[in-house]
Amino acid sequence: MSYEVVETPIGVVGLSWEGGILGGVDLEPRKADETGDRLPSAIAEQLDAYFQDGRKGFDLGMDLTGTLFQRRVWEALREITPGRTITYGELAKRLGTSARAVGGACRANPCPIVVPCHRVLAANGLGGFAGDISGRKLEVKRSLLRHEGVRLPE
Repeated sequence: MSYEVVETPIGVVGLSWEGGILGGVDLEPRKADETGDRLPSAIAEQLDAYFQDGRKGFDLGMDLTGTLFQRRVWEALREITPGRTITYGELAKRLGTSARAVGGACRANPCPIVVPCHRVLAANGLGGFAGDISGRKLEVKRSLLRHEGVRLPE
């Protein structure tokens, strides 16, 4: 799998792919591999379009490696349109599971931003993001939601 670190409005992120298929978005990127492979234009273009206009969604081929339950949650996340949010509890109710299980699947999401787990909020506030309840990743969640026009809970 190829890997490239790219600069975005939320800071640097690492992207991994094979062929034109996205395999991961790393919010804490490692050093890029020296494979010589360049980021596929479809991935670069859609990421750029999203950061130019938060209402843009993604239509990328992805290799989302996870359990059947995780993939079910990730598919449900992809149905949440930009600028919309849902609580962990509401999503859990839709899927017939618990809010904690939904949170665990969100934490394991290999492609945050593209699979929009940032659109899932706690019942009483922002909640966490990518396993972080404070710090840089939570600031990334706030930035992504603001970029999409979401009014954040105080």
